[in-house]
Amino acid sequence: MTVQELSEKLRLEVISGGEGLQRTIAGGYTGDLLSWVMARLPADYAWLTVMGNVNVVAVASLKDAACVILTESTALDENALAKARQEEIAVLSSPKNSFDLGAALYALLS
Repeated sequence: MTVQELSEKLRLEVISGGEGLQRTIAGGYTGDLLSWVMARLPADYAWLTVMGNVNVVAVASLKDAACVILTESTALDENALAKARQEEIAVLSSPKNSFDLGAALYALLS
């Protein structure tokens, strides 16, 4: 499933996309402690988090995440948005919490 397909199926708001919307999602990972995520996030996974700063974009780029999904209506700050657009990292948003979105993602990918 592509990031674009996921955004449509889960009714996620696309904050940043570009070519990143065509990435294939291999799985999902939830985490908010950046050092923890940096050590464990597999490539091509959707990353669910409540962090919306430029460091999230840096970790997503470093780990080659398929996309970042901001949960609980977290805002992406302006610096992070500019960097996500520059790196063509898909960033999506939802008012739902990480548990509910993770369960929905799992159901779609299983």
